[in-house]
Amino acid sequence: MSLSRADYVSRDATGIAELLRSRQVSPSEVLECAIGLARDLNPKINAFVEVFDEPLSYDRDGIFSGVPFAIKDLICHAAGKKNENGSRLSKGVVAAHDTDLMKRWREAGCRTIGRTAAPEFGYCATTEPVAGKPVRNPWDVRRMAGGSSGGSGAAVAAGIVPFAHANDGGGSIRIPAACNGLVGLKTSRGRVPLGPDVGEAVNGLAVEFALTRTIRDCAALLDAVHGPAVGDPYQIQSPTSSYIDACRSTPGPLRAALMTHPWSGAPVNEQMIEGAELAARLCESLGHEIEVCAPALDYEAFIEATHTIWVTCVHHFVKSVANQTGRLPSLDNLEATTFACFKEGGEIRASALQAAFSTANEVTRSFAQFFLGHDILITPTIATPAPPLGTLNANDSTLSARQWTERIFTFAPFTAVFNMTGQPALSLPIHRTQSGLPVGIQFVGRPGAEHTLLQLGRQLEEIAPWPTVAPLWSSQRSVD
Repeated sequence: MSLSRADYVSRDATGIAELLRSRQVSPSEVLECAIGLARDLNPKINAFVEVFDEPLSYDRDGIFSGVPFAIKDLICHAAGKKNENGSRLSKGVVAAHDTDLMKRWREAGCRTIGRTAAPEFGYCATTEPVAGKPVRNPWDVRRMAGGSSGGSGAAVAAGIVPFAHANDGGGSIRIPAACNGLVGLKTSRGRVPLGPDVGEAVNGLAVEFALTRTIRDCAALLDAVHGPAVGDPYQIQSPTSSYIDACRSTPGPLRAALMTHPWSGAPVNEQMIEGAELAARLCESLGHEIEVCAPALDYEAFIEATHTIWVTCVHHFVKSVANQTGRLPSLDNLEATTFACFKEGGEIRASALQAAFSTANEVTRSFAQFFLGHDILITPTIATPAPPLGTLNANDSTLSARQWTERIFTFAPFTAVFNMTGQPALSLPIHRTQSGLPVGIQFVGRPGAEHTLLQLGRQLEEIAPWPTVAPLWSSQRSVD
């Protein structure tokens, strides 16, 4: 067969890999579709900060051998390629080696075609860095694609690549999944390697994985990359079977809790609440039990601890890059809120950081008790469908570091607590607004129970399938 763009875009990564394995199409045909779409669509959405002149090398025997892929310009990096963290401070920095996860992308056969945009050092729920152009949502280019994995989210939703690397320290996989209508799995802490540069990213809040369009891609990709690397600080229990096998079976009756209003009291758009309630009804139709309840949380103690951990890590991240580049951190090379976090993070006492870790332990233990009686918690992923560009301004000099933290987690009030507890959480696009924007719903599982989330996700995908790609690729609409 001859691979048209329509054929390419209509298939997920597993489907493209099957075409390649059966030699119905060639790797060059697949690559031509991806590069052509990147050339034509990226000027409209700014998903990529760099499309490589030549794709990175990959294992020809990997499960996704030859399937186009992209890496986010943050944390995960490839030897000899730039790693600029969405920041002017990091401009021109080149990675000296592959991260452990980058090696696994290669071993899985992922054919990495470029780097996707990220907000500065990842502490933002939209991807509109001063260092680059704002990433636009393929469903409506006037709206944001989320963050911090917004470039990857836009690239996948637009059809340029069928899946892409992402990471999540407060919602950064799930938020773009919700904004762009994708499958976004935040893995359990320790499930996917972060090394060798760090043992724990953001002191354990951040994890690495990907954004996909389908559950089967999510499961197969997790099979390819999970497990500890040499020198990792701890090991999480491995599943008893592959994730792809697990999601082919039903999970049995689950006990699910439904929560539609956040612990913070932040307002939630009615369409998000409708989506969560729809998800609960769909789960009931599948034989699962629904109870309207939620784990208790001292929100003020939680947000103080999250803020403390984040600003100290921003300070360390900025100092590390400054030492590497010889540049002095300032408002000339950092956005205003990053600079505010950098300054405050440098003033945090060790005792305050230890208090934050103590709060994290208390929250984690409390939530673990709740999940002894519940298999799943259902919430909206974010508080509103993707808002217009400019809604979150990381370069607003009037905001203090704490005000910036509160602004991020007012927009995403359901996600960050599960970075603290280390639990897996899955965002699925099972609802739409009246205007057609995706509405992401979050499903949180017990610690280490990605298999349950994937099983439930596959059930929901079968009875309430979602559009797998935005119409931007075919409409060729111009940016307003």
